[in-house]
Amino acid sequence: MMMHPGAGGAPGVFVLNRNTKRDQGRKAQLTNIQAGKTVASIVRTTLGPRAMLKMLLDPMGGIVMTNDGNAILREVDVSHPAAKNMIELSRAQDEEVGDGTTSVIILAGEMLGVAEPLLEKKLHPTVIVSGYMKALEDAQTLMKDLAYPIDIEDPEALREIVRGSIDTKFSSRWGTLISDLAIKATKTVCVVQPDGRKEIDIKRFAKVEKLQGGELTDCQVLDGVMFNKDITHPRMRREIKNPRVVLLDCPLEYKKGESQTNVEITKEADWEKLLMQEEEEMKRVCDDILKVKPDVVITEKGVSDLAQHFLLKGGVSVVRRIRKTDNIRAARVTGAQICNRTEELQESMVGTRCGLFQIKKIGEEYFTFLVQCQEPKACSILLRGASRDVLNEMERNLQDAFNVARNIIIEPRLLPGGGAIEMELAARLKEKSKSIEGSRQYAYKAVAEALEVIPRTLAHNCGADVVRAMTDLRARHAIPGNSQFGIDGKKGAVADVKALSIFDTFAVKQQTLRTAVEAAAMMLRIDDIISGISKKQRENKQQAVMGADDETFGDSRDG
Repeated sequence: MMMHPGAGGAPGVFVLNRNTKRDQGRKAQLTNIQAGKTVASIVRTTLGPRAMLKMLLDPMGGIVMTNDGNAILREVDVSHPAAKNMIELSRAQDEEVGDGTTSVIILAGEMLGVAEPLLEKKLHPTVIVSGYMKALEDAQTLMKDLAYPIDIEDPEALREIVRGSIDTKFSSRWGTLISDLAIKATKTVCVVQPDGRKEIDIKRFAKVEKLQGGELTDCQVLDGVMFNKDITHPRMRREIKNPRVVLLDCPLEYKKGESQTNVEITKEADWEKLLMQEEEEMKRVCDDILKVKPDVVITEKGVSDLAQHFLLKGGVSVVRRIRKTDNIRAARVTGAQICNRTEELQESMVGTRCGLFQIKKIGEEYFTFLVQCQEPKACSILLRGASRDVLNEMERNLQDAFNVARNIIIEPRLLPGGGAIEMELAARLKEKSKSIEGSRQYAYKAVAEALEVIPRTLAHNCGADVVRAMTDLRARHAIPGNSQFGIDGKKGAVADVKALSIFDTFAVKQQTLRTAVEAAAMMLRIDDIISGISKKQRENKQQAVMGADDETFGDSRDG
């Protein structure tokens, strides 16, 4: 970038590097808008029950087939900073509420799209952003008024809601299977705090185990946990009813010195003594464990042959080297406390809430089951299916279902689905825009128009006559009290979505709207994009010009 020549015809000064690419003002805003719309167009066809699947090649050469917005955009490699920002939205939505990842991208893309004519009318971005924020505020107030509570004790109502989220996915062909698994798992890990707050940590306490083969109907939520481990010695018991479980986080083998130690022995008897010391140390550790009379010992570290021998004599089954996360789940279902040193073992640390310890062979591998637990606060979900791709897609659908179930249990409020709530908000905001003074009105109205993209896309994806459906919807929503009319995603016709039990959770819709509008507002305020080329890329360019043989100095490590 070159500054203007100074007074007296002085030469211009180079401030930025020559390789730096810079977009300013209107051009920067329009490229951002274009990038946002391009990202939205990738996932637009994956919205609704008649959604298309996308097939993606990941960097490792594996194939991903899915219609989950976040899973698709995670695999897409983009270079434009605004497009990267859009993809980040989908990830944030997934982490926050777990559903609506496709909607948030489509809505944000449309919010940017409707700002384009406003910018061409020479409206200042700050005015547009102020209109957007006012519209967001009013839309959230309207949503709170339109939401209605739900009884989460009614299993049928819960199932309907979770199914509404799953029906747009691949696993909808198996009826209520996935939604039932999700509701059961979520209710299992739900912990009510003393202050009445509900805590549901699905990531840590509900583990999905995918096993190829078997029937889909074999999928189940275990009333306990399972992990891919076998007992350490073939003569140990493989099935124990009402076992006493001890969980350890320390090795059951002789401790080696931290630093390298050399011992010089002159007498053979001393060598015997050394070995005896190791043996006595191990025996003492095993005696500490056997004092509390356990039936099963599970440790995260290794178990030596000697310790196996002593524990086998004491009638204990041992499982070694399990993951930390599995150990935490085992503690939640058995009531045991994880012990870090065997000397500290007490009766209160032994888990007695497990009904059955069992080792089963499934396919080629052995699995340890701790099941039939009383009031388990963690669980494993066992998924069976024909191929790896089917199982992976089922797991992604299940994660969405978990999140819907979690949202509805924490925030038991619903909104009409199928684009009905978006149409209602659009109609109300258009009415309200008339009372707003100044040029902010245009931006406020643009948000209302952008909201219509959701029902429009739903109608488009099932091959309906989009113009007719949208005109019908606008006419119905113009009359107050018709907030329940939306698009039936399977037929593409206008329908009463409440009667069809098509619902959206309040938490997801609120988050989708907030994220989309705020992201669009942030992107519109960017008026300068400077992208410098890194030293490495610069060197590569020079090499390409000079030819690789001409490189005489410098080192690749300089970068």
